Amino acid sequence: MQTIGFQETIEALSREDNRYNPEAYLFLRDSLEATIKRRKKSRKETSPHVGAIELLEGFRLHALNEFGPMSFMVLDYWGVRNTEDVGQMVFNLVQAGIFGKTDEDTLESFRSVFDFQESFVLPFRPEENPLNDEPPAEVEPTL
Repeated sequence: MQTIGFQETIEALSREDNRYNPEAYLFLRDSLEATIKRRKKSRKETSPHVGAIELLEGFRLHALNEFGPMSFMVLDYWGVRNTEDVGQMVFNLVQAGIFGKTDEDTLESFRSVFDFQESFVLPFRPEENPLNDEPPAEVEPTL
């Protein structure tokens, strides 16, 4: 029996559930790997399992590091518009046998964890306060 690779699996998933671009699944996998590396560096957790909150935080950080102010647009283009979309992709990968899960892992644990607009757009908006609070002086025309 031939095993199917990750690329073939996500292409099949994208055909079955066309809400998400295959690139979104690749990015999710990279986010998980980055989360595990960050965890190892901080030596916080010994369990190999990454829960929803930790994965979503890793996903958020990875998006900001990779795409900066373009994060919201890239994710939107891929069909990932909220944290539940990330959870749906995770569970698609679980069903495909790529990711594992525990009994505590549910799609509900991915629901409304953070707002994409607040996380990916607001940090890059310019401050509301103008540099100079004084109104500009009127200039009289010269003849």
